Amino acid sequence: MRPPYKINSEILSLIASVSEKIGEVNASFLSRPAPELRRMNRIKTIQSSLGIEGNSLSIEQVTAILENRRILAPQKEIQEVQNAIRVYNNLSHFNPFSITSFLKAHAILMDKLVDHPGRLRTRPVGIAKGSSVTHLAPPASIVRSLMKELFEYLRKDRDLLLVKSCVFHYESEFIHPFMDGNGRMGRLWQTVILMKHSPVFEYLPMETLIKARQDDYYRILGEADNKGESTGFIGFMLRIIDDSLEQLLSTQNFTITQSDRLSIFIEKSGGAEFTRKDYLRVFKEISGATASRDLKAGVESGLLKRTGDKRLTRYRFRKQED
Repeated sequence: MRPPYKINSEILSLIASVSEKIGEVNASFLSRPAPELRRMNRIKTIQSSLGIEGNSLSIEQVTAILENRRILAPQKEIQEVQNAIRVYNNLSHFNPFSITSFLKAHAILMDKLVDHPGRLRTRPVGIAKGSSVTHLAPPASIVRSLMKELFEYLRKDRDLLLVKSCVFHYESEFIHPFMDGNGRMGRLWQTVILMKHSPVFEYLPMETLIKARQDDYYRILGEADNKGESTGFIGFMLRIIDDSLEQLLSTQNFTITQSDRLSIFIEKSGGAEFTRKDYLRVFKEISGATASRDLKAGVESGLLKRTGDKRLTRYRFRKQED
């Protein structure tokens, strides 16, 4: 069954804006940012997502744990960071459309933090604010069927993945499939889903903006509960995505070096043999002479193997060879 929500004019406008920015990201070859930026964004993501749940560790402390340095902090908070590092380092191995994969991610994320990580809850659960219960999750007896329906929607509904990722985030929060870890799993799995839309989402620190707007995040989740549909939450999360992409585009140096171009082309070639003309089709902004210099440098460094001569010249990345 399709979860309740509407596609309104605000959502359509945000989808157009996000799509335009992803086009700019691809044109600027930022879909896989430089290694140092990827590392920094990963640290920000982990620190922010856990911070939303009450973890007090700083960026510097999370960095130290990532580098296997000892810190003075509560063991539970250190364990949360270690688990998150394991999960986020393996994002590409999760299948966004598989409930089994979803449960495996929870098992890693909540390892040594709860009694039965990776298992759906078997007891009632509610969210309390002060002395009052702000959200009473559906009965444990129907959690598995609700999650199966949600993954069925994710696999089969014809709406854009951008929209479905937001819907999944909200619905998983509403269902509360686990005794603990639901918030971080909702944010994590939205990223896993969005990676199917564009590789840039693997390293886009959306959680940093969510943490900065944490009061709005919880308020809009509550409003969606009261209205019985996720339209407002979809708009909120699309705005987060749009602003995250805007930050990436406005802060990055778009100068692409010879080494960058060769690294990018390794991914795009898929190990296939190629010509200088193929190389120029990817890097339309460079001249033929620059392409020749790139390929010559690749051959001289041992990265490329060259065969043929003149118009019959072909190249292949050595490490892609059988």
